[in-house]
Amino acid sequence: MTLTPCSTPPFQSVFPSPSPVPPTLRRSNPRPLPPPATRLRPRHRLRCCCSTAEMVKAIRVHELGGPEALQWEEVAVGEPGDGEIRVRNTAIGVNFIDVYFRKGVYPASLPFTPGMEAVGVVTAVGPGLTGRKVGDVVAYAGKPMGSYAEEQIIPANVAVPVPPSVDHKTAAAIMLKGMTVHMLVRRIFKVETGHIVLIHAAAGGVGSLLCQWANALGATVIGTVSNEEKASLAHLDGCHHVIMYTKEDVATRVKEITGGKGVNVVYDSVGKDTYKASLECLAPRGFLVSFGQSSGSPDPISMGDLASKSLFLTRPSMMHYTGTRDELLEAAGEVFANVANGVLHTRVRHTYPLSEAACAHADLEARKTSGSVLLIP
Repeated sequence: MTLTPCSTPPFQSVFPSPSPVPPTLRRSNPRPLPPPATRLRPRHRLRCCCSTAEMVKAIRVHELGGPEALQWEEVAVGEPGDGEIRVRNTAIGVNFIDVYFRKGVYPASLPFTPGMEAVGVVTAVGPGLTGRKVGDVVAYAGKPMGSYAEEQIIPANVAVPVPPSVDHKTAAAIMLKGMTVHMLVRRIFKVETGHIVLIHAAAGGVGSLLCQWANALGATVIGTVSNEEKASLAHLDGCHHVIMYTKEDVATRVKEITGGKGVNVVYDSVGKDTYKASLECLAPRGFLVSFGQSSGSPDPISMGDLASKSLFLTRPSMMHYTGTRDELLEAAGEVFANVANGVLHTRVRHTYPLSEAACAHADLEARKTSGSVLLIP
């Protein structure tokens, strides 16, 4: 697959390069620490180890802001400790949550390496660790943050094995998004035959998988998109009715499609621009599942807005639904099983070199992308 070219020159870091000699951890005869801009926090996955640190390239954020805040730098990565593995990333997923952290919508201590999803090959295991070995192909999604790197250290219990039938790019494109969709259609509101669902941003990375899975479960799927190209993609993903919100009023069109009844559930990843229409589209006792805010945080919703139709509102995080090892394996297992049986497929339409993560973020925020976006180290 051809990498998407960057329209602007790669951003150059204005921060000094890290010291080639990692700081000692011994209290006696301490050496001076490197400059604060290049010092890695002790618990960060890309960390310096006393005697075996290696230098790898990673994206770092020193100041919150736009895509230009993503800096391409060298960092030190050491050996894994107890319960940890070191992974050489082969494909890295780009998600809107990465944008939220870069902008400061979600808090993170500076500096940090963004990224919540990757697939790679295990290159080292911590002392005494069983169940993982060098050469294993693993994927992870969620915490700890830090996947925008050539190599990183992660807790072994957040990694799941990737079946041989699933290639690295597919796994990286579907891991976080697929487990998010599992949470949405199997845990929060169990979609069944006869349900009518409304999916905003139906041609996006999560939206496309939502359409596929909800359709396979027997629901009538309504999706919103911005243009004709994305409308065609939503239809291919199993969307029965596509609404172009740039040309049609969403609430009015939903009432026409449902005969005035409304929908059982709205899956809303857009936020500020859509939440009022989302509430209006719901049937009595309907569910508004607000799981993103690509247009900004919604205004406060009063209890009266819910009481008028006995509505339910939730703002979930996937991390709370994969908090235990069993929950994680169950979610990832269902996702990979649905890839294998053809229920789920992902379109990797946009790939960028890891060094050009800023271009990927700019395109994602400008809604120039559809399907999944990957960074390739």
